[in-house]
Amino acid sequence: MRIGSFLRAAGYRHGFALLFLVLLGFSEAPAEDTIPPDTVLRMGDQKGGSQALMEAAGVLRGLPYTIEWHQFPAAAPLLEALNAGVVDSAFAGDAPTIFALAAGLPAKIIAANESGGRSAAIVVPPDSPIHSVVDLKGKRIGTGKGSIGHFLVIAVLAKQKWTPDAIDLAFLQPADAKAAFTRGAIDAWSTWTVYVAQATIHDGARVIVDGDGLLSGLTFQTATETAIVTKRAALADYLHRLAVARRWAVGHVADYAAVWAKDTGASPEVARRALQLSPTLPVAIDGKLIAEEQRVADLYQSAHVIPPRLDVTKSFDSSFNRALGPVGRTHPVTYSRPGDRS
Repeated sequence: MRIGSFLRAAGYRHGFALLFLVLLGFSEAPAEDTIPPDTVLRMGDQKGGSQALMEAAGVLRGLPYTIEWHQFPAAAPLLEALNAGVVDSAFAGDAPTIFALAAGLPAKIIAANESGGRSAAIVVPPDSPIHSVVDLKGKRIGTGKGSIGHFLVIAVLAKQKWTPDAIDLAFLQPADAKAAFTRGAIDAWSTWTVYVAQATIHDGARVIVDGDGLLSGLTFQTATETAIVTKRAALADYLHRLAVARRWAVGHVADYAAVWAKDTGASPEVARRALQLSPTLPVAIDGKLIAEEQRVADLYQSAHVIPPRLDVTKSFDSSFNRALGPVGRTHPVTYSRPGDRS
C-alpha cells in the first residue's frame, strides 16, 4: 500500500501525514556505503509482521533496493529458512532465536525490540477444570518446540520450582496445536499474540498465565553473516524504516489493526486485541540486553532444552544500533531455573 492511499484511507491529509512521519524520525537512514541498485533483501516474516507493519506505516515508499518477502506460519520454519540461506534476515522472538543459535544458526542478531511479555500466554478451554497455575502440574500442554510458548512453560516451571517433568509437553506447530486444543487432545496451549487473541475472543479460552514478568518481551532481527557483509547498507536502511514504523504503530493501533487483519485474515477485534497485547518499540543492543539473553539461554540449558552453555555475546552485532533512532527499555525481567530453591 502506498503512503498516500493508506493515509487517505486513515483520514489524514497527505502533507500533514508526511510531516508527521518526519517528526517520527523518517529521514534518511544514517549514512552507510552506497546501496547497489540491484540489491535484493530476502526478508523472512510472519503474517501480520514486519511487512504488514511497514505497509501500514507507509515507510516502504522510495526503497533504493528490492524487498523479496517470504512469509512463514511460525518462528521455527522461519529460522530454518534463515539457516538454509533461503532468506537474508528474519524477525522472531528472543526465545526461538536463542534456540536456533544454540543449534548452530550461522547468523547474528542485528536489532532488538521490546514489547513486554503479555503477548504470550497459556490458555485453557472455557470449561477446563484448570483455574490457576498450580492446576497445570501433571497436565499436557501443547506448544512449538523452541518457541516463545515453550519458553513460557519453562519460565512457569522455574517460578513454581517444579522439575521439567512436572508438565507433559506436546510439541506442535500452531495449526496442529489449535486442532488439538479444540478437540481436547491437550489440556492447555502455550502460544502467542494472534493465537491468544483468537482463542480468547472466538473460542472463549481463559488465560491461566501470561508472560508478564516471566518473559523479556524482546524480539530480534537476525541476519546471516553473509548478508551483513554483502548487504549491510540495505539492512541498515531497512532497520531504520522498520524502527520508524514501530514508533508510528504504538500511536495508531486502529490504523495498523486494519492492515494487520487483512494480512492475517483475522477479525478486526482479534487484530486490535493482538496489537494491544504487544506494543513494540526498538531498543539498543547493549550489555544489559545481552546479559538478559544469556539468562534466557541459561534457563533453556538448565531445562535440558539446549545441550551445552551458549555464550550469546558472540551472537550479537551492535553496529546497527545507530540505524534505529530513539530507543528505550521499560520491562525488566528476572529469571530463576527449574527446580531452584529459594
